Amino acid sequence: MQWYNEPTKFDEAGSKISLTVPGKTDFWRVTLHGFIKDDAPFYFKHVEGDFEVTVKFTAKYETLYDQAGLMVRQDEKVWMKCGIEFYKGVQHASTVITRDFSDWSISPVSENPVSVWIRAKRTKECIETFYSVDGTNFIQIRQGYLSEAPTLQVGIMAAAPTGEGFDVVFEELDIKQG
Repeated sequence: MQWYNEPTKFDEAGSKISLTVPGKTDFWRVTLHGFIKDDAPFYFKHVEGDFEVTVKFTAKYETLYDQAGLMVRQDEKVWMKCGIEFYKGVQHASTVITRDFSDWSISPVSENPVSVWIRAKRTKECIETFYSVDGTNFIQIRQGYLSEAPTLQVGIMAAAPTGEGFDVVFEELDIKQG
């Protein structure tokens, strides 16, 4: 595993990765706001072919758009992030698929759970995203075209686009190939 935009404060112990998300960081390209951001922490490994990745995380969201979850990335112009995003005081299941321009889809999570599991599944060029509040029952968030590249970067990400940052703990990161 390696960092893209390594945070100044993080700790890895066993299956837990704790970090303080730096403020004013994000992954976003152009749509609506006209800017490009590519400066949030992303901890990843290269994965070839089809895969399924799942992670559990607990975050102390504080500010509009605080977010944590998974990222699948080809490069700065082609990527997907999914997870929980704090919007109008409520946790939302969120997915952004970017192919030169970012899109964004969100759906409120019925409760503000302490921990959430996020899953992403790649089949050929397709990416599917899911969330769970119990680690067993997963609800699909999104399905979309991502990339035909044979190898992608896969891992955890977190961003604080408008705030000064927050703390998040990731656990049980599991990447299954095939």
